[in-house]
Amino acid sequence: MNTTNLPLPQPGQRPALCVMVLGTSSGAGKSWVTTALCRWYRNQGFKVAPFKAQNMSNHARVVPTADGAWGEMGTAQYLQALAAGCEPDVRMNPLLLKPEADTRSQVVLLGQVDQQLTQLPWRERSAQVWPHITAALDDLRSENDVVVIEGAGSPAEINLHASDVVNMRVARHVQAHCLLVSDIDRGGAFAHLYGTWALLPPEEQALIRGFVLNKFRGDARLLAPAPQMLLEKTGVPVVATIPMQLRHGLPEEDGAFDADVSGAGASGAAASGVGAPGVSTLVQTTVAVVAYPRASNLDEFQPLLNVPGVRLVWARTPAQLQGVDWVILPGTKATASDLRWLRSQGLDAAIAEHVAQGGRLWGICGGLQMLGEALIDLHGVDDNEAGLGLLPLVTVFEVEKRLCRAQVTMGALDAPWQALTDLPMQVYEIHHGRTQLRDDMLAAGMLAHERVPGMVWQSADGRILASYWHGMLENAAVIKALLGVSAPTLDSVFDRLAAGVDGWFASDAQGSEAAGL
Repeated sequence: MNTTNLPLPQPGQRPALCVMVLGTSSGAGKSWVTTALCRWYRNQGFKVAPFKAQNMSNHARVVPTADGAWGEMGTAQYLQALAAGCEPDVRMNPLLLKPEADTRSQVVLLGQVDQQLTQLPWRERSAQVWPHITAALDDLRSENDVVVIEGAGSPAEINLHASDVVNMRVARHVQAHCLLVSDIDRGGAFAHLYGTWALLPPEEQALIRGFVLNKFRGDARLLAPAPQMLLEKTGVPVVATIPMQLRHGLPEEDGAFDADVSGAGASGAAASGVGAPGVSTLVQTTVAVVAYPRASNLDEFQPLLNVPGVRLVWARTPAQLQGVDWVILPGTKATASDLRWLRSQGLDAAIAEHVAQGGRLWGICGGLQMLGEALIDLHGVDDNEAGLGLLPLVTVFEVEKRLCRAQVTMGALDAPWQALTDLPMQVYEIHHGRTQLRDDMLAAGMLAHERVPGMVWQSADGRILASYWHGMLENAAVIKALLGVSAPTLDSVFDRLAAGVDGWFASDAQGSEAAGL
């Protein structure tokens, strides 16, 4: 018997039941609610796939494509696929927009960069991408019992409605059971829900089957009579009230998360893990990740937020690097531009001082490229720029993007990174560019060691590690080797979220009947 306000597919139902998670705004919680539902439906014994027609994010993962090549998809949908217990597939996120500047994004269609679409004005893309979106979604519907679909932003942006390919146009295509999520912690949640519903045309209002109040603090009984009043005005019930989940264990889709979200506050305490919210331990290691404007793949540092004794700082000023143990230069979608920003903030001098005082420095992908002497762009891929000069490396940007996912083994490393020596790990690559040691600088006495050809380098004093590999910290053995403790597994995070669904969406006669579930 179904005891939740969630629909279930009929035995052997094809095409799949589609449940869509919409939001009244960005940051309402669509991504992690979608992830929780993917695992919940999977735990009910159904074959499940996630879907998001269009994602705008510099957080991407590498997955195999049908033709045997490698492709890119949004990290949120990659994690949702893992929660659903299926192999991540570019069809689950057919259109990925990777911002390179405030007014320009690289367009990735079905895993591959599409230069023609990248050059088109925003609203002119819809007609060209819509057939690809529907084909991908229809394929997933034919192969699964349930497809859990995530929207983007708000479905009621009336300036974008005519060119929408990610919210209500998708919902209409599959006649989805739509849940509309609002962040009640921001205030105005009932107005957001009502206003979003009211701005939709009647045929789209009819697809909204339930409202969800997310990030609630306090006694839910105090919400009355607002849910009943909202039901009377719209015919749509509040089907779930989700308590604030400060440490749900999943990365934020849109970038760095502040201290109150990460659980690593200024008090010097850090959350001890997803399974024990509110339990803290003394900080033993402080890691500062430089959060430049176009930083990418920040999601790979989520394990640090889940490890007891680790405090993670998103550094944007020199003061935030004072006294930290590690500094990490993460990946970036605009290496030269972010390097100029880093200098404008005075972070270049602060990073050099950190190393001079014996601190660890780790450059990953674009962060690795910054550590060298020069960035050379002959093809208009990025830009030319002098590097930080901390390693005798030079990077030449290449037109073709390198995509790869592999099981690798780190070479022999010197202290303080020696714990990674010969450690096998799953990693991935997403980068334009080829990096190599500069022979003239080596001859002049600026030494560095190439630990893995073309991939990993270490400074002569050992403190600086540079790697093209993403995802190293997502390997439990790497966390254990570097920090001596363990982070919760992704499966434990997914299962905890799924366990919450039964309580959050607990059914009642009035809500279920009104929702038509």
